[in-house]
Amino acid sequence: MTETRENNPSNLTTDPYEAVLAEVSEMLEAARSEVARAVNTLMTATYWELGRRIVELEQHGAERAEYGKQIVERLAQDLSPKFGRGFKKSNLFQMRSFYLTYPDAAQSSSGETASIFQTLSGKFPLPWSHYVKLLPVKNSEARAFYEAQALRGGWSVRQLDRQVSTQFYERSLLSRNKAAMLEKATHPGAGEAISPEDELKDPFVLEFLSLKDEYSENDLEEALIQHIESFLLELGNDFAFLGRQKRLRIGDQWFRVDLLFFHRRLRCLVIVELKLGEFSYADAGQMHLYLNYAREHWMYADENPPVGLILCNRK
Repeated sequence: MTETRENNPSNLTTDPYEAVLAEVSEMLEAARSEVARAVNTLMTATYWELGRRIVELEQHGAERAEYGKQIVERLAQDLSPKFGRGFKKSNLFQMRSFYLTYPDAAQSSSGETASIFQTLSGKFPLPWSHYVKLLPVKNSEARAFYEAQALRGGWSVRQLDRQVSTQFYERSLLSRNKAAMLEKATHPGAGEAISPEDELKDPFVLEFLSLKDEYSENDLEEALIQHIESFLLELGNDFAFLGRQKRLRIGDQWFRVDLLFFHRRLRCLVIVELKLGEFSYADAGQMHLYLNYAREHWMYADENPPVGLILCNRK
């Protein structure tokens, strides 16, 4: 019977689980990309605003250079214990330089932080790590060129660093076939294409999310789910987001489901578990436990049996 099902393509396309698997996989791939963009956009906007405030505070000092150094040192001492090593002195000086490099990115006014972030989200489309590499580029035209090409070609920070260090901008000006040279640069080399996973594991991102380099599965999962949840709330059509970390009790033990959806067309609950590691039979056993519970306690009489998806980041 299993062989008949596997050899019949029409059965595969109508199988509720296969349909849900395809749709949820596509949705979560899009969510990962959206998460990476959202985190980096907010981080870059925050650092620009922090740099602006450092510079504005400096302007109240009589001797700016010395006063500015004192401000950064005090901020590092006060922010690092609370928000992590992402706010050490060297990083704060980078934020200050970032604002001075892009001083006109937004017009700020007191009490308008949310609108400033919204404006900045369109000004800085690259990850923060890319702008750190662009700060030493003093020629504004060259910097704008690298920014545009990195965005166009989807450059990783390593590829951007290599293009800057080998003076790609200057070489393109001297090239007899500039169009071909630029076209070639839009295709990342082997292992250089940036992925959402790479962006989320960027040390700058981990620092911004207050995660240590040796982050635990729960730490990273919690940080990611919070952003994924925001994205999924905007999805329409068939998927309805019911909640995250939904509690259930089996015997004397409490469990939590990572993400819970309802699929309107298939009329069934969809349980999604996120695993930051390889798939194991224990994961499958736990999912069966959740599905049995959902079938008995959460499913309505007119609904189809729930389905479960286990999404792992390694095979």
